[in-house]
Amino acid sequence: MKELTAILEAFTKLQDDAESCFLATVVNVKGSTYRRPGARMLMTRSHRLIGTISAGCLENDVFEHTRVSMPDGKPIVVTYDSTADEDILWGFGLGCNGLVQVLIEHLDLDDACNPLTLIHQCFAKQQPGAIATVFAVDGAMNVKIGDRLIIKPNHNLITNITDSALESALIHDAQIALKNQKSTINKYQLSLGIVEVFIEIIQPPTHLIIFGAGQDALPVLQFAKDLGWRVTIVDCRANEATKERFALADEIILSRREILQQQISVNQQTIAVVMTHNYLDDLAILKILLPSPIKYLGILGPKRRSEKLLAELSDEGEAYTPEQLDKLHSPIGLDIGADTPEAIALSIIAEIQAVLANRCGNFLRNRNLPIHQRHQIKEITLNTLQKF
Repeated sequence: MKELTAILEAFTKLQDDAESCFLATVVNVKGSTYRRPGARMLMTRSHRLIGTISAGCLENDVFEHTRVSMPDGKPIVVTYDSTADEDILWGFGLGCNGLVQVLIEHLDLDDACNPLTLIHQCFAKQQPGAIATVFAVDGAMNVKIGDRLIIKPNHNLITNITDSALESALIHDAQIALKNQKSTINKYQLSLGIVEVFIEIIQPPTHLIIFGAGQDALPVLQFAKDLGWRVTIVDCRANEATKERFALADEIILSRREILQQQISVNQQTIAVVMTHNYLDDLAILKILLPSPIKYLGILGPKRRSEKLLAELSDEGEAYTPEQLDKLHSPIGLDIGADTPEAIALSIIAEIQAVLANRCGNFLRNRNLPIHQRHQIKEITLNTLQKF
């Protein structure tokens, strides 16, 4: 997420400078690869590279394609196969034993289907969107590599796809992907050929609310920002000095527990860490957050303290479902033997990342499944589809 933010910031500056730029996007992978579909790199004519699409082995070669393989400026897809014997001869040294397909395109500032424009809107509005990008065409069809259909955060559609059957199918499939919050790779069989499309769900940055403004909250903020998360600090002591100490935060709320509910807003994508070191503040915060749709709620302190908090809330007549209690993590963090503020912050952020990825936070060497979920290409014959 931090990488995408850097790309958006660089692209904005390039618009001001009127410098020509290109975008490389991983659109498909097979086997083991360092980056997954959706990884991006922004490139300028002056050979400035922002973002990565590999472990550092492909970036310069991709840039060379902008110079020698795109004389007409039309998008191209380059395939790198590290399973082939030629890998050593190429000198890429991928070493991942996988195949990577990279879409390279010149960014037109006036193009309504510019993917960075959609990503910027998703980030600004804190809402998801969808981008369906054609990356392979086999046959004589009125469809080109780089053609797109976009669903904006306000649900409006933008497309430059002129094939009505494909457009209808992409609207349907992109809406399903948005509902499932899961990117897909689809292969469409049309009457005149085959089209492969990467339907990508663009998520806004993770929003972390840290309740507490002590010294131990600073490394949690730092780690979260390093990951590109959006961070709000809530100081229930309403200390003005907090604004200076936590200048790295995106938002700082100076509050009191009596008015806290009127000052914060959460949704299903919000995560929260409670580290106020004040029992009554924690009680008020749990009372607000446990019934909410929040995705993750961690509270600092021993288990017996959180059990006491829950017991007191129960005595006050509060009742919670197993699903609501399941999102409460106490003690907070992964068991890594942390005993310093920095190590504790690392364990907290690692646990949150595991929850967001629906993982258990175990050793990878004990994992029998692939590290990353592999995209299964869905094959669709359009002439058998019902009208959407």
